[in-house]
Amino acid sequence: MSAPLSADQLLKALRAEGVKVVEYKSWRTNNREGHGAWGPVNGVMIHHTVTAGTATSVELCYAGHSALPGPLCHGVIDKEGTVHLVGNGRANHAGLGDGDVLRAVIAEAADLPADNEADTDGNTHFYGFEAINLGDGKDPWPAAQLLAIERAAAAICRAHGWDEQSVIGHLEWQPGKIDPRGFTMDSMRGRIADRLEDEPPITPAPAGAGKPATAPTYEPFPGAGFFKAGRTSPIITAMGKRLKAVGCGRYKVGPGPAWGEADRQSYAAFQRSLGYSGDAADGYPGPDSWAKLHVPNV
Repeated sequence: MSAPLSADQLLKALRAEGVKVVEYKSWRTNNREGHGAWGPVNGVMIHHTVTAGTATSVELCYAGHSALPGPLCHGVIDKEGTVHLVGNGRANHAGLGDGDVLRAVIAEAADLPADNEADTDGNTHFYGFEAINLGDGKDPWPAAQLLAIERAAAAICRAHGWDEQSVIGHLEWQPGKIDPRGFTMDSMRGRIADRLEDEPPITPAPAGAGKPATAPTYEPFPGAGFFKAGRTSPIITAMGKRLKAVGCGRYKVGPGPAWGEADRQSYAAFQRSLGYSGDAADGYPGPDSWAKLHVPNV
């Protein structure tokens, strides 16, 4: 249970986690003040927009519509992985949900109860992120978008000292909701847990220091011939962890330091997520796809 982050604190937390952020219009003062409480806050809720197109989706979430005034969330996550901040304060995103679920979130319980009641105002207690997706089970979830969801949720959890159990989907909160559709919240919570454990945030330079924020450093492409049977290297372990983090891991055990079929299949899944196909998605890293995976230095 925490006091809400200020606009500056939210922006700093997101950027420190490596999130690409766009500040949309007057997001800092766009809220539902006077229509209910904002805080104490207890968690982060993930939604899908049921819309297509970044510009129209962001404006809709900023302004709302006649039946539901905006903002409809705090941030809109586009297909490219950019978070567009549209609100700061109370937002119309969660609605009435199950008080038992809220209590489980507060307790950071490993298992959520069924959301079979609508007796608690979620707009008071949850930050909300809308990810642009039609929600039809066919619209894809690009790796960059899933990574941005992971990072944005982890940023808020880190700022409040919460763990991954403080992140839920709309479908886990309000009876009858299905969002987000296309990935499981258990898998997303797993990614957030890994990030909170393994990846510290970027440290911004002190104000007036004249130094840029410390940027993450990534492993340079080791060459196509590096990835072959018999190769053992911590770079392969780091690569496998990143593949799991972006939702492309195909490992039953591991990953480990020895290049193997599970690594190849996982990398092929990552290549397909980038739009490659055929021989270009054979599971063997190339310089372009490697640059987009962001394997940390080992």
